Amino acid sequence: MRRNALFAAAFAVVVAIAAPTAASASFSWNTVATAPIGGGTIVIAPTTETADKPAAPIRLNSRATGDDAAATVTTAPRPGCPTDVTGPTRTAPAIHSAGGVLGTTTADIAAFAERMNAIRVANCLAPIPLANIKYDACMEKRLFWMAEDPSTDPASAWGHLGSTRSDGVPSVGCDGNLAGGAGNTGATVAQKWWDSLPHRATVYRPDFVGSTAHVCILFAATHGGLPNEPTSFVRAASRWVRC
Repeated sequence: MRRNALFAAAFAVVVAIAAPTAASASFSWNTVATAPIGGGTIVIAPTTETADKPAAPIRLNSRATGDDAAATVTTAPRPGCPTDVTGPTRTAPAIHSAGGVLGTTTADIAAFAERMNAIRVANCLAPIPLANIKYDACMEKRLFWMAEDPSTDPASAWGHLGSTRSDGVPSVGCDGNLAGGAGNTGATVAQKWWDSLPHRATVYRPDFVGSTAHVCILFAATHGGLPNEPTSFVRAASRWVRC
C-alpha cells in the first residue's frame, strides 16, 4: 500500500499554522502558492495579526529536515541562563476517535513538555511551567479528522481551517502548528518545531520577553490512521496561548 511505502521511506512532514490568540477572533488565510508534499511548499500569508506579534508568512507542508535552522541545539544550559523546571506533567485522556484512532496520551504530553523545556533552557530561554503545557481537545479533533481521511496518501488531509478531506468532509477542530511522520513522538516533534525557523517563531517565541507564568502551550497528538497507518505514525499539534 502507498502509505506503508512512505513509512519505509521515513516520511516526515511539518505544517505550520499561526493560530489566532483569544484577542484575535477574526483570522483568515490566503493561499498564494501550492505544490505537492515531495517537491515544494504551500505559502500561507495571514491576513490579520495576532495580539502578541505580527504574523509572518509561514510555509505549509515543508519537510522537517532542520535545514532552515539558525543554530544547532545544545543539550545543556549556558552559564547565567535559566534552569529547567521539574515536577509532574499534565495528563491526557488517551481517547479513541470514532474510527478507532488513538489520541493524545499522558506519555505524549510528558515527552513533549520535557523536550521543549530542555531546548528552551539550552538556548537561554525561560522554561514553560509544566502545569501550563496542556492537552487540547480542539486541536485533537483536527488531527482525528486528518487521520481518518480514507486516502492512502498520509499527507492528503494536512490542511488548515476550511479545507476538505479526499472524501469531501470539511475540516473540524482548531488550527495549530502541525508535525507528523513515522516514528515520531512528543519529543521529536518538539525538536522539529525548533529546527524550523517559522515553527520556532510561533511555538517557542524566542523574542518573547516577560514571565512565562501566564504562557500556556496547548498540545495534542494522534497515533495511526485510516485505512492502514500503524500507530507509530504520529500527527501532533501545538499552540502558544495566554493563560
